[in-house]
Amino acid sequence: MFYFDPWYFLYVALPTLVLSWLAQVYLQRTFGKWSRIPNSERLTGMQVAQTIFARTSLQTIPLERTRGALTDHYDPQANIVRLSTVISDQPSIGAMAVAAHELGHVQQYQTQYSLIGLRHFLLGALRVSPTLSYLMFFAGIMLNIAGLTWLGIAFFGVTVLFSLLTLPIEFDASRRGLQLLSEAGLLDTEEEIKGSRQVLTAAALTYLAAAITAVLQLLYYISLAKRQHQ
Repeated sequence: MFYFDPWYFLYVALPTLVLSWLAQVYLQRTFGKWSRIPNSERLTGMQVAQTIFARTSLQTIPLERTRGALTDHYDPQANIVRLSTVISDQPSIGAMAVAAHELGHVQQYQTQYSLIGLRHFLLGALRVSPTLSYLMFFAGIMLNIAGLTWLGIAFFGVTVLFSLLTLPIEFDASRRGLQLLSEAGLLDTEEEIKGSRQVLTAAALTYLAAAITAVLQLLYYISLAKRQHQ
């Protein structure tokens, strides 16, 4: 019966859909705007990353292109930054900001940023916790076993904690990215500063929407468990 619980659609599904849609629309519009405006030095995202490595104390690591749109990421296991084609080959303010953000992540690892270690610790648990949480939670509900239900909620809490922990890490990477651009002498105009901040803020909002979604899901599970086992 809980699959069709109207409270779920009202307090979880609907807010989640709206928040995710708004975050994605804002990101697409913001990046779309600043991807059409060239940066003052006409450097592509790949060239921006190379310039940051050359002009700052950041230790140089490999860069490579990857498929997809805005699939840019830093892979700490391979110690490589992968930039999507729209970022790596485009000499825009938007591409510059995204490339710098990924190097912000590189700096986090190279300086052993404390929250990175905590997220890495949770990553192992995250590989199994979602599946275990759903199995335990729904089995506890169907079999009316309160302990199993709450254990499932506890496992889901790991997913929520990981999502919440991602927020300060992403905001810090953006802050570091802007600082790296400044140190490398790549923020020459007020327009570049404004555009870079707007792009990075829009990207951060997608993580905020994901975190809110995870919290709403957790609160729903808690309320359902209380109703089932009261």
